[in-house]
Amino acid sequence: QVQLVESGGGLVQAGGSLRLSCVASARTFNRYPMGWFRQAPGKEREFVAAINWSGGDTDYTDSVKGRFTISRDNVKNTVYLQMNSLKPEDTAVYYCAAKSTLYGVGTRNRRDYDYWGQGTQVTVSS
Repeated sequence: QVQLVESGGGLVQAGGSLRLSCVASARTFNRYPMGWFRQAPGKEREFVAAINWSGGDTDYTDSVKGRFTISRDNVKNTVYLQMNSLKPEDTAVYYCAAKSTLYGVGTRNRRDYDYWGQGTQVTVSS
């Protein structure tokens, strides 16, 4: 069983930055691909970014390319989402997720992920 705990959300003005962190409990974290998703009120949970087990391969949804960066520190069992140039439409609850496919790649389908954090709220004011 993998426990994921997100932190770093908050209220920020448009154009500002936040860095989200997700700490995993599993010793095998460094072999799991990871993803970030978000869910705005009244909308489905959507893919934001993904990273493979080593950190050498990343993927982003088009709306965040060039503004968000996903990274991981396998020594600290932590995955990050650096968010710059934030927009009001980025407002959502952000979730990190882990796939239990050892040495796999991150994917965009939320149903591919086996473990989820509790989420952290990001609010961007205009």
